[in-house]
Amino acid sequence: MAVTGLCLVAFLLMHMIGNLKMFLGEGEFNHYAEFLKQDVLYPIIPHGVFIWLFRFGLLAFILLHMFSAVTLWHRAAKATPTKYETRKRLSQSYASRTMRWGGVILALGLIWHLIQFTVAPSHGSPFVAVKTAFQNPAWVGVYLLWIGVVCVHIRHGFWSAFATLGINTSALAKTVLNCLAYLVAGLIFLGFAVVPIAILAGGIQ
Repeated sequence: MAVTGLCLVAFLLMHMIGNLKMFLGEGEFNHYAEFLKQDVLYPIIPHGVFIWLFRFGLLAFILLHMFSAVTLWHRAAKATPTKYETRKRLSQSYASRTMRWGGVILALGLIWHLIQFTVAPSHGSPFVAVKTAFQNPAWVGVYLLWIGVVCVHIRHGFWSAFATLGINTSALAKTVLNCLAYLVAGLIFLGFAVVPIAILAGGIQ
């Protein structure tokens, strides 16, 4: 669960950087989008094959992450006495208590995101598709709310992943990891939020 979670965080960071190319103009963003869909690893593999390999790989990581979450939850439920579980939940943070629901919301939002921008594009070029979608204030609000939930999930998950991998070995390490978790979550939120806000405000032409 820790490894797949960190891989998904790395994907979000790369995706965020790609989204920021919207500020470079239509030509640059469309070139980036077409490069991902057609030219990555060409001529080693045919045009358009890499993006499908990547999508299936990403889906596999998501399913493995979800399977791990369900498995660990089931094991904890069987092994933990009820009274102890109640005290444990009272001592947990809001993020840790809502990790499962956050994961579900993340998955549902991702499915919608893929349908809107990947599976069934309907607004011409990638640049136009993104710009058209985020000219709707309601969709921008829903998107920002979704990204916020994702980042709450990431904040706790990032810290927990490194703790699981044995890096949380001292009070200093715990503090550093906690600060890094907030930094990564905040960076991802700002990186994904700035594009739709700029489009809605007329800052991307």
